[in-house]
Amino acid sequence: MMKFRVFFNIEKEQQWLNEQLQKGYRCTNISGLGLYTFEKTDKRYVMRLDYQEYLPKNKFVEYKGLYEDFGWNYIKGSSLSGIRYWQKEDNHHNEIFSDRQSYGNFYKRLMNYSFWLGMLCLVYSYTLYKDSALYHEGLWGMKGALFWKAFIFETPFVFLKLLPALMVLLFGSSFYHAYRKYSMLKEE
Repeated sequence: MMKFRVFFNIEKEQQWLNEQLQKGYRCTNISGLGLYTFEKTDKRYVMRLDYQEYLPKNKFVEYKGLYEDFGWNYIKGSSLSGIRYWQKEDNHHNEIFSDRQSYGNFYKRLMNYSFWLGMLCLVYSYTLYKDSALYHEGLWGMKGALFWKAFIFETPFVFLKLLPALMVLLFGSSFYHAYRKYSMLKEE
């Protein structure tokens, strides 16, 4: 079974993947474009996601080995940086972070990830559209049915132009969410 989903929040993605596991579908592959592949299973699994910044090859091998020693199977993730997907059979020891400091470091990495992706979207949006209006300039001089046809035709392109700005808001929200969780861990 294949499903398409796009997430901007790592915790919501993890929750959704675990819901699929509860329905009896084990994740076997995740493409970079949001395509998830599942297979039916009778066993109970859990899935956890981790975000790691760049790890040199020897550190990456060490990172993978540590999780695999505790029974986790590596599903997907770039060896450079990004979200890592871990899955294992449910044995009531299902957390990948063992203490508050580990959770705090995780949220700190997530804040960094959200901040830089948001900045990338902001710079991209600015450089691409700084000299252009949302709608074509000649649109506003048209009359009657011609105006409405042109307006309806151009509106999807306006949404495409606004997509990077929307992504800035989504990554900003993700940053704020990670910041709140990080702050709560620091206070307690």
